Amino acid sequence: MASPMTSCSSPDLPAIDLPRPWAVACHDAGGANALLALLAAAGAPVGIRAFMAGPALSAWQQRFGVAPLAASLDEALDGAGAVLTGTGWATSIEHDARALARKRGLPSTALLDHWVNYAQRFTRDGQTVLPDQIWVTDAQALRIARDEFPGADLRLQPDFQMQEQLQGIRDMRAAPPTLLYLLEPARDDWGRGRPGEFQALDYFASRWPLPGVPANARVVLRPHPSDPPGKYSGWVEAQTGLVTALDAGGPLREALSGARWVAGCESHAMVVALAAGRTVFGTLPPWAPRCRLPQPGIIHLWDA
Repeated sequence: MASPMTSCSSPDLPAIDLPRPWAVACHDAGGANALLALLAAAGAPVGIRAFMAGPALSAWQQRFGVAPLAASLDEALDGAGAVLTGTGWATSIEHDARALARKRGLPSTALLDHWVNYAQRFTRDGQTVLPDQIWVTDAQALRIARDEFPGADLRLQPDFQMQEQLQGIRDMRAAPPTLLYLLEPARDDWGRGRPGEFQALDYFASRWPLPGVPANARVVLRPHPSDPPGKYSGWVEAQTGLVTALDAGGPLREALSGARWVAGCESHAMVVALAAGRTVFGTLPPWAPRCRLPQPGIIHLWDA
Protein backbone atom coordinates (compact mmCIF):
# COMPACT_ATOMS: atom_id res chain seq x y z
CA MET A 1 0.00 0.00 0.00
CA ALA A 2 1.03 3.61 -0.40
CA SER A 3 2.61 5.53 2.43
CA PRO A 4 0.14 6.41 5.21
CA MET A 5 -1.59 9.72 4.72
CA THR A 6 -4.94 11.31 5.42
CA SER A 7 -5.82 14.44 3.49
CA CYS A 8 -8.82 16.72 3.17
CA SER A 9 -9.71 18.18 -0.19
CA SER A 10 -11.29 21.49 -1.03
CA PRO A 11 -15.03 21.62 -0.27
CA ASP A 12 -15.66 22.43 -3.92
CA LEU A 13 -13.39 20.14 -5.93
CA PRO A 14 -12.24 16.54 -5.51
CA ALA A 15 -8.54 15.97 -4.81
CA ILE A 16 -7.48 13.32 -7.31
CA ASP A 17 -3.73 12.92 -7.76
CA LEU A 18 -3.90 9.85 -9.97
CA PRO A 19 -2.35 9.41 -13.42
CA ARG A 20 -4.83 9.60 -16.29
CA PRO A 21 -6.69 8.16 -18.04
CA TRP A 22 -8.71 6.56 -15.26
CA ALA A 23 -10.30 3.14 -15.58
CA VAL A 24 -13.52 3.03 -13.54
CA ALA A 25 -15.37 -0.15 -12.57
CA CYS A 26 -18.69 -0.22 -10.69
CA HIS A 27 -21.62 -2.53 -10.13
CA ASP A 28 -23.66 -1.66 -7.03
CA ALA A 29 -25.82 1.46 -7.01
CA GLY A 30 -24.48 3.01 -3.81
CA GLY A 31 -20.84 3.10 -4.78
CA ALA A 32 -21.57 3.96 -8.40
CA ASN A 33 -23.72 6.97 -7.56
CA ALA A 34 -21.20 8.31 -5.06
CA LEU A 35 -18.18 7.74 -7.30
CA LEU A 36 -19.79 9.03 -10.50
CA ALA A 37 -20.96 12.21 -8.74
CA LEU A 38 -17.40 12.84 -7.61
CA LEU A 39 -15.93 12.07 -11.01
CA ALA A 40 -18.47 14.30 -12.73
CA ALA A 41 -17.17 17.17 -10.61
CA ALA A 42 -13.69 16.29 -11.88
CA GLY A 43 -14.80 16.49 -15.51
CA ALA A 44 -15.99 12.97 -16.31
CA PRO A 45 -16.77 11.28 -18.62
CA VAL A 46 -13.82 12.89 -20.44
CA GLY A 47 -10.70 10.83 -19.79
CA ILE A 48 -12.65 7.93 -18.26
CA ARG A 49 -12.40 4.32 -19.43
CA ALA A 50 -15.45 2.87 -17.69
CA PHE A 51 -16.85 -0.62 -17.27
CA MET A 52 -20.33 -0.56 -15.71
CA ALA A 53 -22.68 -3.45 -14.95
CA GLY A 54 -25.86 -4.01 -12.96
CA PRO A 55 -27.37 -0.93 -11.24
CA ALA A 56 -24.17 1.02 -11.99
CA LEU A 57 -24.91 0.83 -15.70
CA SER A 58 -28.21 2.65 -15.15
CA ALA A 59 -26.44 5.21 -12.96
CA TRP A 60 -23.90 5.86 -15.72
CA GLN A 61 -26.58 6.22 -18.40
CA GLN A 62 -28.66 8.58 -16.27
CA ARG A 63 -25.66 10.80 -15.62
CA PHE A 64 -23.67 10.58 -18.86
CA GLY A 65 -26.20 9.34 -21.42
CA VAL A 66 -24.63 7.39 -24.26
CA ALA A 67 -21.01 8.14 -23.30
CA PRO A 68 -19.08 5.06 -24.48
CA LEU A 69 -18.27 2.19 -22.16
CA ALA A 70 -15.69 -0.59 -22.27
CA ALA A 71 -17.00 -4.07 -23.03
CA SER A 72 -14.85 -5.73 -20.33
CA LEU A 73 -12.58 -4.98 -17.40
CA ASP A 74 -9.54 -5.81 -19.54
CA GLU A 75 -10.61 -3.30 -22.17
CA ALA A 76 -11.23 -0.62 -19.52
CA LEU A 77 -7.77 -1.12 -18.03
CA ASP A 78 -5.96 -1.17 -21.38
CA GLY A 79 -3.99 2.07 -21.54
CA ALA A 80 -5.25 3.30 -18.15
CA GLY A 81 -3.01 5.16 -15.72
CA ALA A 82 -5.00 4.28 -12.58
CA VAL A 83 -8.06 2.25 -11.57
CA LEU A 84 -11.03 3.51 -9.52
CA THR A 85 -13.80 1.28 -8.20
CA GLY A 86 -16.80 1.14 -5.95
CA THR A 87 -16.89 -1.35 -3.08
CA GLY A 88 -20.16 -3.20 -3.58
CA TRP A 89 -21.04 -6.67 -2.31
CA ALA A 90 -23.35 -8.00 -5.05
CA THR A 91 -20.64 -9.20 -7.48
CA SER A 92 -16.86 -9.56 -7.72
CA ILE A 93 -16.53 -7.04 -10.57
CA GLU A 94 -14.95 -4.30 -8.47
CA HIS A 95 -12.77 -6.80 -6.58
CA ASP A 96 -11.64 -8.27 -9.91
CA ALA A 97 -10.78 -4.79 -11.19
CA ARG A 98 -8.54 -4.16 -8.16
CA ALA A 99 -6.90 -7.57 -8.55
CA LEU A 100 -6.32 -6.91 -12.25
CA ALA A 101 -4.85 -3.50 -11.45
CA ARG A 102 -2.40 -5.10 -9.03
CA LYS A 103 -1.43 -7.69 -11.63
CA ARG A 104 -0.78 -4.97 -14.20
CA GLY A 105 1.08 -2.72 -11.78
CA LEU A 106 -1.56 0.04 -11.87
CA PRO A 107 -2.44 2.09 -8.77
CA SER A 108 -5.98 1.43 -7.55
CA THR A 109 -8.41 3.51 -5.53
CA ALA A 110 -11.71 2.40 -3.99
CA LEU A 111 -14.55 4.54 -2.66
CA LEU A 112 -16.40 3.42 0.49
CA ASP A 113 -19.98 4.60 0.10
CA HIS A 114 -21.57 3.59 3.41
CA TRP A 115 -20.56 2.98 7.03
CA VAL A 116 -20.63 -0.81 7.36
CA ASN A 117 -18.64 -3.95 6.49
CA TYR A 118 -15.58 -2.07 5.29
CA ALA A 119 -13.01 -4.87 5.63
CA GLN A 120 -15.28 -7.51 4.09
CA ARG A 121 -15.71 -5.47 0.92
CA PHE A 122 -12.16 -6.21 -0.15
CA THR A 123 -12.29 -10.00 0.20
CA ARG A 124 -13.74 -12.55 -2.22
CA ASP A 125 -13.32 -16.33 -1.92
CA GLY A 126 -10.65 -15.87 0.72
CA GLN A 127 -8.60 -13.43 -1.38
CA THR A 128 -8.12 -9.93 0.04
CA VAL A 129 -7.11 -7.17 -2.36
CA LEU A 130 -6.76 -3.77 -0.73
CA PRO A 131 -6.45 -0.71 -2.96
CA ASP A 132 -3.51 1.68 -2.80
CA GLN A 133 -5.84 4.50 -1.79
CA ILE A 134 -9.26 4.56 -0.10
CA TRP A 135 -11.75 7.41 -0.45
CA VAL A 136 -14.50 8.30 2.03
CA THR A 137 -16.91 11.21 1.93
CA ASP A 138 -17.65 12.15 5.55
CA ALA A 139 -16.01 12.32 8.96
CA GLN A 140 -17.84 9.28 10.37
CA ALA A 141 -16.67 7.09 7.49
CA LEU A 142 -13.13 8.40 7.91
CA ARG A 143 -13.15 7.46 11.60
CA ILE A 144 -14.37 3.94 10.85
CA ALA A 145 -11.87 3.49 8.02
CA ARG A 146 -9.00 4.59 10.27
CA ASP A 147 -9.96 1.88 12.75
CA GLU A 148 -10.35 -0.85 10.13
CA PHE A 149 -7.35 0.04 7.93
CA PRO A 150 -4.58 1.34 10.18
CA GLY A 151 -1.78 2.88 8.15
CA ALA A 152 -3.82 3.02 4.94
CA ASP A 153 -3.76 5.96 2.54
CA LEU A 154 -7.19 7.47 3.33
CA ARG A 155 -8.62 10.46 1.49
CA LEU A 156 -11.62 12.52 2.55
CA GLN A 157 -13.39 13.68 -0.59
CA PRO A 158 -16.38 16.05 -0.90
CA ASP A 159 -19.75 14.30 -0.82
CA PHE A 160 -21.05 15.50 -4.18
CA GLN A 161 -23.76 12.87 -4.20
CA MET A 162 -25.20 14.23 -0.96
CA GLN A 163 -25.04 17.75 -2.33
CA GLU A 164 -26.93 16.66 -5.43
CA GLN A 165 -29.53 14.72 -3.47
CA LEU A 166 -30.31 17.65 -1.17
CA GLN A 167 -30.85 20.03 -4.08
CA GLY A 168 -34.52 20.47 -4.81
CA ILE A 169 -35.88 18.73 -1.70
CA ARG A 170 -38.83 20.82 -0.59
CA ASP A 171 -39.36 22.03 2.96
CA MET A 172 -40.92 19.38 5.18
CA ARG A 173 -43.79 21.72 6.04
CA ALA A 174 -44.93 21.57 2.41
CA ALA A 175 -45.15 17.76 2.41
CA PRO A 176 -48.41 15.82 2.91
CA PRO A 177 -48.80 13.58 6.01
CA THR A 178 -46.79 10.76 4.45
CA LEU A 179 -44.08 8.44 5.78
CA LEU A 180 -41.53 7.18 3.25
CA TYR A 181 -40.16 3.72 4.03
CA LEU A 182 -36.74 3.18 2.43
CA LEU A 183 -36.34 -0.52 1.66
CA GLU A 184 -33.10 -2.47 1.35
CA PRO A 185 -32.09 -6.14 1.39
CA ALA A 186 -31.03 -7.22 4.87
CA ARG A 187 -29.09 -10.27 3.56
CA ASP A 188 -29.87 -12.09 6.83
CA ASP A 189 -32.87 -13.84 8.38
CA TRP A 190 -31.55 -13.52 11.96
CA GLY A 191 -32.32 -17.20 12.51
CA ARG A 192 -36.05 -16.84 11.86
CA GLY A 193 -36.42 -18.19 8.32
CA ARG A 194 -37.83 -14.96 6.87
CA PRO A 195 -35.81 -12.29 5.05
CA GLY A 196 -34.74 -9.58 7.47
CA GLU A 197 -36.21 -6.76 5.40
CA PHE A 198 -39.68 -8.31 5.79
CA GLN A 199 -39.15 -8.84 9.51
CA ALA A 200 -38.31 -5.15 9.81
CA LEU A 201 -41.45 -4.24 7.86
CA ASP A 202 -43.59 -6.44 10.11
CA TYR A 203 -42.02 -4.89 13.21
CA PHE A 204 -42.63 -1.42 11.79
CA ALA A 205 -46.30 -2.26 11.21
CA SER A 206 -46.63 -3.70 14.72
CA ARG A 207 -45.40 -0.40 16.19
CA TRP A 208 -47.80 1.76 14.19
CA PRO A 209 -48.52 4.59 14.73
CA LEU A 210 -44.97 5.74 15.33
CA PRO A 211 -44.20 8.48 17.87
CA GLY A 212 -45.39 11.79 16.51
CA VAL A 213 -46.90 10.27 13.36
CA PRO A 214 -50.71 10.34 13.00
CA ALA A 215 -52.38 6.94 12.64
CA ASN A 216 -53.97 7.97 9.33
CA ALA A 217 -50.65 8.98 7.73
CA ARG A 218 -49.95 7.36 4.38
CA VAL A 219 -47.00 4.96 4.13
CA VAL A 220 -45.09 4.80 0.84
CA LEU A 221 -42.57 1.99 0.35
CA ARG A 222 -39.57 2.81 -1.86
CA PRO A 223 -37.81 -0.36 -3.09
CA HIS A 224 -34.03 -0.55 -3.23
CA PRO A 225 -32.45 -0.42 -6.73
CA SER A 226 -31.42 -4.07 -6.33
CA ASP A 227 -34.93 -5.26 -5.44
CA PRO A 228 -36.72 -7.25 -8.17
CA PRO A 229 -40.07 -5.89 -9.41
CA GLY A 230 -43.04 -6.95 -7.32
CA LYS A 231 -40.96 -8.03 -4.32
CA TYR A 232 -43.12 -6.09 -1.84
CA SER A 233 -46.48 -6.14 -3.63
CA GLY A 234 -47.81 -9.01 -1.51
CA TRP A 235 -46.83 -7.30 1.73
CA VAL A 236 -48.55 -4.09 0.69
CA GLU A 237 -51.73 -5.92 -0.33
CA ALA A 238 -51.83 -7.80 2.98
CA GLN A 239 -51.88 -4.66 5.13
CA THR A 240 -55.14 -3.75 6.81
CA GLY A 241 -54.03 -1.27 9.49
CA LEU A 242 -51.84 0.87 7.26
CA VAL A 243 -52.59 3.06 4.26
CA THR A 244 -49.77 1.78 2.07
CA ALA A 245 -48.52 2.20 -1.48
CA LEU A 246 -45.37 1.49 -3.49
CA ASP A 247 -43.23 4.36 -4.72
CA ALA A 248 -43.31 4.69 -8.49
CA GLY A 249 -39.58 5.36 -8.71
CA GLY A 250 -37.87 8.53 -9.78
CA PRO A 251 -35.31 10.68 -7.99
CA LEU A 252 -34.88 10.31 -4.25
CA ARG A 253 -35.38 14.05 -3.79
CA GLU A 254 -38.90 13.77 -5.17
CA ALA A 255 -39.75 10.92 -2.81
CA LEU A 256 -38.33 12.83 0.17
CA SER A 257 -40.12 16.02 -0.88
CA GLY A 258 -43.40 14.13 -0.59
CA ALA A 259 -42.81 12.89 2.96
CA ARG A 260 -42.62 14.36 6.46
CA TRP A 261 -41.27 11.20 8.07
CA VAL A 262 -38.84 8.53 6.87
CA ALA A 263 -38.15 4.98 8.06
CA GLY A 264 -35.73 2.21 7.18
CA CYS A 265 -33.05 -0.16 8.44
CA GLU A 266 -29.57 1.05 7.45
CA SER A 267 -30.08 2.77 4.11
CA HIS A 268 -27.79 5.56 2.97
CA ALA A 269 -30.92 7.44 1.98
CA MET A 270 -31.88 7.65 5.67
CA VAL A 271 -28.82 9.87 6.16
CA VAL A 272 -29.94 12.04 3.25
CA ALA A 273 -33.36 12.32 4.91
CA LEU A 274 -31.74 13.44 8.17
CA ALA A 275 -29.78 16.10 6.31
CA ALA A 276 -33.03 17.22 4.66
CA GLY A 277 -34.65 17.82 8.05
CA ARG A 278 -36.95 14.80 8.10
CA THR A 279 -37.74 12.79 11.23
CA VAL A 280 -36.11 9.40 10.63
CA PHE A 281 -37.03 6.09 12.30
CA GLY A 282 -34.91 2.95 12.43
CA THR A 283 -37.05 -0.17 12.00
CA LEU A 284 -34.64 -3.01 12.82
CA PRO A 285 -36.47 -5.30 15.27
CA PRO A 286 -35.11 -5.97 18.78
CA TRP A 287 -33.77 -9.42 17.81
CA ALA A 288 -31.69 -8.02 14.92
CA PRO A 289 -28.17 -6.57 15.27
CA ARG A 290 -28.06 -2.91 16.23
CA CYS A 291 -28.25 -0.35 13.45
CA ARG A 292 -24.72 0.51 12.31
CA LEU A 293 -25.44 3.96 10.93
CA PRO A 294 -23.26 6.25 13.07
CA GLN A 295 -25.30 9.43 12.55
CA PRO A 296 -27.09 10.74 15.63
CA GLY A 297 -30.73 11.70 15.30
CA ILE A 298 -32.24 8.42 14.08
CA ILE A 299 -35.13 7.30 16.32
CA HIS A 300 -34.80 3.53 16.72
CA LEU A 301 -38.15 1.94 17.34
CA TRP A 302 -36.84 -0.63 19.81
CA ASP A 303 -35.64 2.31 21.95
CA ALA A 304 -38.70 4.51 21.43
